[in-house]
Amino acid sequence: MQPDASRGNILIVDDTPDNLRLLSTMLTGQGYEVRSVINGAMALMGVGAEPPDLILLDINMPQMNGYEVCQQLKADDQSRDIPVIFISALEDVLDKVKAFAVGGVDYIVKPFQIEEVLARIETHLTVRRLQQQLQTQNLQLQQKMVELQELNQLKEEFLHAISHDLRTPIVGTLLVLENLQQRAQKQAEATVSIPQSVVQRMIQSSDRQLSLLNLLLDAHFNAAGSLVLQPEPISLHSFVQGLTEDLEPLLVKNGATLTNRIAPELLSAAADPLQLRRVFENLLTNALNHNPAGLSLTVNATLSGAAQSDVSKDMSEPSLTSDAEITTTPEAKLDMIYCTVQDNGIGINQAQRDRLFERYVRGDRTRSIGIGLGLYLCRQIIQAHGGEIGVTSVPGAGTTFWFTLPLAAQ
Repeated sequence: MQPDASRGNILIVDDTPDNLRLLSTMLTGQGYEVRSVINGAMALMGVGAEPPDLILLDINMPQMNGYEVCQQLKADDQSRDIPVIFISALEDVLDKVKAFAVGGVDYIVKPFQIEEVLARIETHLTVRRLQQQLQTQNLQLQQKMVELQELNQLKEEFLHAISHDLRTPIVGTLLVLENLQQRAQKQAEATVSIPQSVVQRMIQSSDRQLSLLNLLLDAHFNAAGSLVLQPEPISLHSFVQGLTEDLEPLLVKNGATLTNRIAPELLSAAADPLQLRRVFENLLTNALNHNPAGLSLTVNATLSGAAQSDVSKDMSEPSLTSDAEITTTPEAKLDMIYCTVQDNGIGINQAQRDRLFERYVRGDRTRSIGIGLGLYLCRQIIQAHGGEIGVTSVPGAGTTFWFTLPLAAQ
């Protein structure tokens, strides 16, 4: 009968050649793959080179007895789970107890019956196979759990993105409608005239909401919610001016002002307009939502390098130096535009600032609720454009978010 490796690989350890020959012949004839060694040192080397499925181990051997060999096997992660069956002429109960204490799974007394040896070997190999199957199934279940957790996290990110990014245009439209309703009530009229410009802004807002929903759905069903950009040349001055008009109801509600300091002649940026709008809206609405009323907001942009010196100058003024905390700013790159969104609000403390762009960060409820995912998305968008994003802050005196965008081809 030819050896069948599928039945199991067995290592026999015995210093008596006759025992080795007898066991090896018997097991090979039953289809097992057999290796034989005559001492403990060779056994440990053989296990290290190719771990067997089961070990038949004699106890009384010179230099290193079977107990010592088994202890070393059980101390090694690679061989710990290999079943060890002791075969010995020692019949004392204490010898058997010690064999089990050092990690043996069975004990066969010499002289042995061939049928008994075969039955015990097959039993322990079956148990070993079942254990390995269980370990494999456990690993598969753990992997499934990780995959389900990742899917659930993507689902939550998707839902948060929808609620966070759609909130601003919806709130703006709602404020316009509330103002129209209040005007109608004051005039005691069933109808109220709506300026064409207001209607146009509401239509544009609804179009953006629909586009954003489509974009979020596309991103959700793409691999890992990856961003698909459609960049085009954008005049940042005009872009922010239009955004300011759309945010006017929200600014009025919060008693805030938004100043656009971007020079009209600044070179165009290469960016996806819908994604870039998400960045600006997140930064501006976060500032409005997490600061007292009466906030002053300033948006600026210039070629990378020039704007950084302006920010550094602002942060080095005497009134700000005592508690100023500044994150790393990017290296100046002539093919990038450096944008800033600055406020004079309450600032952000160091603990929050260190994790501000991580997903699902939650901190002080007076400051952090709703910020974590929005800023995480901002970072994803800016990095997808090949830019960087960061923050500088002076607790009690304001915060400046900065990010870089590539220049459009001229």
